[in-house]
Amino acid sequence: MNDVTLILNRAQQGDPGAAEELLPLVYEELRKLAAAKMASEPPGQTLQPTALVHEAWLRMTGSSPAQEWNGRGHFFGAAAEAMRRILVENARRKARLRYGGQVQRVDFTSLDLASDCADEQVLAVSEALDKLAKRDAVGAELIKLRFFVGVSQAEAAQMLGLAERTATRVWAFARAWLHEELKKSL
Repeated sequence: MNDVTLILNRAQQGDPGAAEELLPLVYEELRKLAAAKMASEPPGQTLQPTALVHEAWLRMTGSSPAQEWNGRGHFFGAAAEAMRRILVENARRKARLRYGGQVQRVDFTSLDLASDCADEQVLAVSEALDKLAKRDAVGAELIKLRFFVGVSQAEAAQMLGLAERTATRVWAFARAWLHEELKKSL
């Protein structure tokens, strides 16, 4: 029997100090297990392997009544199951509408709006811009410069006599408004 198995046996017999002795012996193996589990997760995870190990450890050792493990294999199996459950709970939490649900992140700074578009898209954008001009004339002008002419944000700000930060704020509103309007028509 190795040290881990002996300490697990002591923990089963009710030794309160056994859990404290166990963690340093199994920590690296648990981190490797957590890193392997995290590697199979999609990119963009906010949970780190260390946090996963700590949460799993708390769940495994903080439960009452005391958890019984039948050896090293059973302990690491329980740890893997605890990590799986934590990852599932995290994924479910992120999938809830309250936390963004089905919303996908889009990087608008990399979009090239002055690209070739289908005729119906150009017409839809033009009609939407007419509506936007009634609500926000500067935003409509900014969209026209960026979309139809293809100038950069800094150039459009200079052409309109706006500070670059103001142009960025106006651009964000106008772009979001235009996006919602186009969703209705396309």
